[in-house]
Amino acid sequence: MFVVGGAYAWLVGVRAEAPPAPALAYSTEVLDREGRLLRPFALADGRWRLAPDLAEVDRRYVDMLIAYEDHRFYRHGGVDPVAILRAAGQLLTHGRIVSGGSTLTMQVARLLEPRRGGGLMAKIGAKLSEMRRAIELEARLSKREILALYLALAPYGGNIEGVRAASLAWFGKEPCRLSLAEAALLVALPQSPEMRRPDRHPEEAERARAAVLARLHDAGLFGAPEAEFARHAAIPSGRLDMPMLAAHAAEAARRERPGARVHHLTIDASAQSRLEALARERVHELGAHVSLAMVMVDNATGEVLARVSGADPLDAERAGAVDLTRALRSPGSTLKPFIYGLAFEDGVAHPETLIEDRPSHFGAYHPRNFDRDYQGTVSVRQALQFSLNVPAVALLQAVGPQRLASRLGGAGFALHLPPGEVPGLAVGLGGAGISLESLAGLYAGIADGGRVHALATRMREGAGEGAPAPEHRLLGGVAAWYLADVLLGTPAPLNARTGRIAFKTGTSYGYRDAWAVGFDGRRTIAVWVGRPDGQPVPNMIGREAAAPILFEAFARLVTKPAPLGPAPRAALVARNGDLPPPLRHFGRMAGEVATGGGPTIAFPPDGARLEQDGDEPLALKVNGGRAPLTVLVDGVPNGPPTGGATLFWQPGGAGFVRLTVMDSAGATDSVVLRITTPEGRSALPAHHLTGRLSGR
Repeated sequence: MFVVGGAYAWLVGVRAEAPPAPALAYSTEVLDREGRLLRPFALADGRWRLAPDLAEVDRRYVDMLIAYEDHRFYRHGGVDPVAILRAAGQLLTHGRIVSGGSTLTMQVARLLEPRRGGGLMAKIGAKLSEMRRAIELEARLSKREILALYLALAPYGGNIEGVRAASLAWFGKEPCRLSLAEAALLVALPQSPEMRRPDRHPEEAERARAAVLARLHDAGLFGAPEAEFARHAAIPSGRLDMPMLAAHAAEAARRERPGARVHHLTIDASAQSRLEALARERVHELGAHVSLAMVMVDNATGEVLARVSGADPLDAERAGAVDLTRALRSPGSTLKPFIYGLAFEDGVAHPETLIEDRPSHFGAYHPRNFDRDYQGTVSVRQALQFSLNVPAVALLQAVGPQRLASRLGGAGFALHLPPGEVPGLAVGLGGAGISLESLAGLYAGIADGGRVHALATRMREGAGEGAPAPEHRLLGGVAAWYLADVLLGTPAPLNARTGRIAFKTGTSYGYRDAWAVGFDGRRTIAVWVGRPDGQPVPNMIGREAAAPILFEAFARLVTKPAPLGPAPRAALVARNGDLPPPLRHFGRMAGEVATGGGPTIAFPPDGARLEQDGDEPLALKVNGGRAPLTVLVDGVPNGPPTGGATLFWQPGGAGFVRLTVMDSAGATDSVVLRITTPEGRSALPAHHLTGRLSGR
């Protein structure tokens, strides 16, 4: 009967035009930057069917499959007459089926068009249909394509189809490197997937695996010691969950492009896995209903390398379904570095500038430090490292809260305020909303010399060809370097070393949010800890709750943090006493120290070299003093007294000159300058100034 049916299929079943190759539905896959699987999504009917890449499937498994199921696979045209005759003879001799006559191609035909129930004639008709369809498949597809269809469709128990889904479900890994025992089990399962399911019938699974090993050992595919070792390997005790790394990022990618089957993200699967493990370990130490989130960004590109959106996406108690990396929260003190950066950029402060930390009023606003104590006179470096509030507000008043908000918004990371509200001084201490990923992007800008890049979680088209990432200027290079240098010296939390990463912590009002953001020369990591519902957590502060997690994250990812960049040529590395007078003490004019509250020459600084081109007068910026002001050049008035903060004076030529400003009360301030011209002429005597210049 089989022979007659096969002959019939062979003679009349193949049409002149074989039907096209079947279009299969595959599970949507989200891959990391290296093509590793982050998260697959089941088909609409709940099945897992992952598209196989034959080149990525263990070659020995493929050889074992062909040797066991269809050793003449590469020599027949879809139906193997030798196998059918052998099967028919065994049926007649033994009265039962000893070995099937189906080829791999016929099995693919059956998987594409599943059999329906029925009697003997229905089964014979189904077998004839398989033969005919197998020959049609061979006419249309290559052997490699047919094999790929089998590897995608073969059943492995429950809702698992295909070797990739099976390898992930039973062994927790891709089928690229299978042990002999694993490969033998995957060969055996499709013959009777439900009766041999390892989680339900482990004895049957072990028996079927042993049969595969015995036959293939007899065929000479491997030696006896290896077969014996594989025979004693443990059978999987249960199904494993499909990978679900970067769950929220994967879900967002699928929502953005619902028609795509494969999504490529910038996420690094290895880093993502380590940070997710860290989150699961630490979250139970933080208390009930408390969760945490982390974002890691590549400083130079803005690519998101890891995004832990909560400790566990399936934990309803901690609102695991909420993407906490994008939730708007109060940033606490984490915005302070950008206040200082603008102050450095404007030239109103330097890391070694002295500043007062004393009870102060700014109109109706009366900021206090977190510990309700004050440090007195400190350096700007210390004020930022110890997160003092009063100096930060004083500097914010100087640079302007609206300017701070505009600078951050112009860089692509806007602060969120209630409708109709404008930025005030409270913004510097957390009086605005921002997301964790935005903070990570901003701090990455500090690390990258003041340049910030638009954050990207999806691989940019053409990124592999060197396509530039969009970037904005957040701060000047010198100001950014000052900030990085200061933050590198922030005292580390307990059991961690200072000086390994530059970082800042923050705590929002009412202990609702604890933050820690840090960077080295390559990456930035931002950590948030708190309750997703916004309820306070008593005594939860950034330094104790978030900073240790930040340092542990770096420790798990890198052996040694990448060094920060060198100081720019224009950076002024000096002690306080060597700074220009206006930069020595913020909030107190330099003239007040030297001359009792008189005028201060803010520009040019003492010892500066200025080039005069032609007969144009040079600008002189003066702070303080009682108008009118008189400019003296080497003791000689440069013109009548005048008012205003910017004065102009006319040098007599190239050389050294003492410039003095005197107010109406007789208070003065002086600087010594060197004037040059394009021709290099010198017209002023300089011998009487040499001693002072050489002693600086």
